[in-house]
Amino acid sequence: MAGRSKKKADTVFLVCEETGDYNYTLQRKAGGEKLRLKKYSARLRKHTWHIEKKK
Repeated sequence: MAGRSKKKADTVFLVCEETGDYNYTLQRKAGGEKLRLKKYSARLRKHTWHIEKKK
């Protein structure tokens, strides 16, 4: 059991590419590719691409 390390989940934000608004938060483990998802933007009232950023 000794020597086992656990990766902690970090808080990341999904930021709208068009407006730059921080609309969503996620708990995600470090590593891997950055997320790029189509999510709803309340300001534009339509679905836009959101990318993952750490604050």
